[in-house]
Amino acid sequence: MRFMLCLLAALSSAPATAERLTLDRIHADPALAGPAMRNLLVSPDGARVTFLRGRSDNQFQLDLWEYNMKDKTSRLLVDSKKLVPNEVLSPEEQARRERARTASFTGILGYSWSPDGKQLLVPIAGDLYLVDVAKPDAARKVASGNVADPKISPRGHYLSFLRKQNLFVIDLKTGTEKQLTNDGGGTVFNGEAEFVAQEEMGQRTGYYWAPDESAIAYKRYDEAPVPVVKRTEIFADHTTVVDQRYPAAGDPNVLVDLLIVPTAGGTPRKVELGANRDIYLVRADWSSDSKQLLYQVQTRDQKKLDLIAVDAASLAQRTVLSETSPTYVMIHDDLRFLKKRAAFLWSSERSGRNHLYLYDLNGKLLHTVSRGEWGIDNVLAVDEEAGRVYVASNRDAVVDKQTYWLPLDGSSADKPVRVTKADGWHDSAFARNGAVFVDTWSDPSTPPQVAIRKPDGTLVDYLLENKVAPGHPYAPYLPEHIKTEYGTMAANDGQTLHYSIIKPAGFDAAKRYPVYLSTYGGPHAQHVQRKWGNLFDQYMAQQGYVVFRLDNRGSFRRERKFTDATYLSLGKREVEDQVTGIDWLAKQQFVDPKKIGVFGWSYGGFMSLRLLSAASNKIAAGVSVAPVTDWALYDTHYTERYVGATPQGNPQAYKDSGVFAHIDGLKSPLLLVHGMADDNVLFTNTTRLIEQLVNRNVQFDLMTYPGAKHGISSRAGQRHVYGLIDSFFRKHLKSDDK
Repeated sequence: MRFMLCLLAALSSAPATAERLTLDRIHADPALAGPAMRNLLVSPDGARVTFLRGRSDNQFQLDLWEYNMKDKTSRLLVDSKKLVPNEVLSPEEQARRERARTASFTGILGYSWSPDGKQLLVPIAGDLYLVDVAKPDAARKVASGNVADPKISPRGHYLSFLRKQNLFVIDLKTGTEKQLTNDGGGTVFNGEAEFVAQEEMGQRTGYYWAPDESAIAYKRYDEAPVPVVKRTEIFADHTTVVDQRYPAAGDPNVLVDLLIVPTAGGTPRKVELGANRDIYLVRADWSSDSKQLLYQVQTRDQKKLDLIAVDAASLAQRTVLSETSPTYVMIHDDLRFLKKRAAFLWSSERSGRNHLYLYDLNGKLLHTVSRGEWGIDNVLAVDEEAGRVYVASNRDAVVDKQTYWLPLDGSSADKPVRVTKADGWHDSAFARNGAVFVDTWSDPSTPPQVAIRKPDGTLVDYLLENKVAPGHPYAPYLPEHIKTEYGTMAANDGQTLHYSIIKPAGFDAAKRYPVYLSTYGGPHAQHVQRKWGNLFDQYMAQQGYVVFRLDNRGSFRRERKFTDATYLSLGKREVEDQVTGIDWLAKQQFVDPKKIGVFGWSYGGFMSLRLLSAASNKIAAGVSVAPVTDWALYDTHYTERYVGATPQGNPQAYKDSGVFAHIDGLKSPLLLVHGMADDNVLFTNTTRLIEQLVNRNVQFDLMTYPGAKHGISSRAGQRHVYGLIDSFFRKHLKSDDK
């Protein structure tokens, strides 16, 4: 009864217009965060900023908009429904969207500018359109037939794309289409990144234009060596058996080649990648003068990465530089060639932090560009005229993301100049000439605001001020919005762990509350961020839970000592750190230590299972969605990087890193959830867990979603799964509330 009286008192003291979040409203239109802007780009001529925006009646149907810098107005540029009223996606396109984490969206998911800033290339549902920004209603279809990865060439004379596993170009002056490769088909793919490259290496393309448009370098891979996994996709009304070539840890990978083909057509020339074919081709780039192709190759154990230069005329090669690590070398996108001097920027974690270096084209280190007890996230832009490089970093606060600049000459490598001012999270997109950038900023109490700024951070104009004022979708809920607090604690080896906490609605320090602990915990991911975030967390706090997150060792945007702590033994130190957080929570006078629940998805689902197995005496209940249960079932590049071997080479490491060796400790109530067509964390992970639990006579709750992939990304699926999680914790953590 006391809980209900407190709830009624809190509601009666709130403004009459105040509302609390509901799951129905969170998953309805319009989006509570306001009109989100995605894929923000400054046109090459600096005249416009373009972006994708969801429709007011469907936030997941994206249209293309523009903001005119001259008259400071926004307008709808391309209506996706007018281009394609009813989308029909091929299985290949659906798979690509799953890799890119865009499976829940429809309409226009990407676009690119012509170099002169006069046209836009817009792909939608397998077709390509060219849009004249002066006459956008006259969009012209230029290619069709399930095309993928379209690009406008660097000087704007050609359009390139993939179709049926081959590479094509269109001469935009004559309209002539030319097929540059002919051997694609079956297990052979040209110009495309393979499964693990898309999923784990951040590769969204497999071909690369020379800046002078004379040639295209492209990846060719043959997936014949990769074992076929017969994966059953169970839908509501039928079952499909999919033969998927899935390279699980220890399995053969694809055979990869790198070739160069003239834009005019002709016989492709092969770049020799060496006698050892068991490698990863992770990146390729051209020098500014188009005379050299530089590619990056990583050893199978990922402890070495070479940057190799190829003479485009003779195909002669030389190693420019090598990165090595006793654990693994991370891949990055920070290679930038300077135009005014024969040099390039390169990032490396060799010092223990990710920093920038300037090299000449022979691989000689010229000087350090950044250094110190902080690190960069990535390079945002290079302004050679001003002698500056702009970077993203959390130098001033681990939970924040800010934009900084550093002099290219290295004169103040340890003193970056902060450009963005407001604490919180800034995503910056720079114009090619560096004259302006688009700054998307938020914090836990402020939905994303989008501003155009000068390089010193001065405001030019708001694209989206997004004030939560009357009429804003979140306005009725703002009075009940609860502040997110941040703090730190020490791991058992003294390293600093960052956490966030949201105290429940109507918080009374004299009361004890249940805890909803959300975890991810996986390598190179950050769960604790000072940004507008997960409204389900806010919902749970408003339902009376203490909402807690903690980034354990192995998490992203930290020093290598911190991230390397999980190497060779996944799940051990991550669990130790999360238990440190649970022990801290249990000591707080406002926490009921007998009502702590954990939730995680994907790696977080793995963490939930390992936490329940290690600390069921401290955890009342757990939810595990789409978990990896046996790392021998997950893909090569990710798993072998962190477990540090193959299952054949070190079976004990795989046994210790999985779930089954520890599962006898799982005593608390469990809700297990998985999509029945998951092609990333295969459904086999859950069926094997079910068998293990049944053999141990462990009772548990199970929900499987017909036809759902890894993200259970349909709107109905998202609403249902979070309703299920809500109900499960309500039953096990709040059932005795009166």
